[in-house]
Amino acid sequence: MRPRFVISSTLRSLLVAGLALCAVSALSGCVYRMNIQQGNYLEPRAVAQLQVGMTRSQVRYLLGTPMVPDAFDNDRWDYLYYLKRGRLSAPEQRHLIVYFKDDKVSRVDNSHVGPMPSIEQRQMDPDTAESNARSNAAS
Repeated sequence: MRPRFVISSTLRSLLVAGLALCAVSALSGCVYRMNIQQGNYLEPRAVAQLQVGMTRSQVRYLLGTPMVPDAFDNDRWDYLYYLKRGRLSAPEQRHLIVYFKDDKVSRVDNSHVGPMPSIEQRQMDPDTAESNARSNAAS
C-alpha cells in the first residue's frame, strides 16, 4: 500500500487563500483603465489668438464656455483641463485664467498652461504616447 499524503485543514485553507491571492493580484494588472478627459481642451492656436481688449462673446467663441464659473468674481473665467491616461501615468493638468475689466479682456494668466497634447496623443495609449514623446525630445 502507498502512504497517503495528509494535509491538515489549516494548511489546506492557507494554500487555497494563497492561490486565490496570487490569482487576484495577477488579474488586477490586466484590468483596462480608460483615459479620463475632463474640462476644456484648448487648441494652442486658439490660446495664441486671445488678446487683451476682446469682448466676452469673442472669448467664448474662441475658447468656449469656461469650465468653472466663479460665483464671487464675475470678471474671471477659468479654463481647466485634466487628462489621465490609464492607471499608472501621472495626469496632465492645464489651467488658463482670463480676467475681464469693463467686459473686455484685461489680462490672461497662462502660467499654468503647458503645451496641450495633440489630438493624436490624447487618443493613443500611454505607452505609445510616452515613447513618441521621448523620440520627439531626442530629435
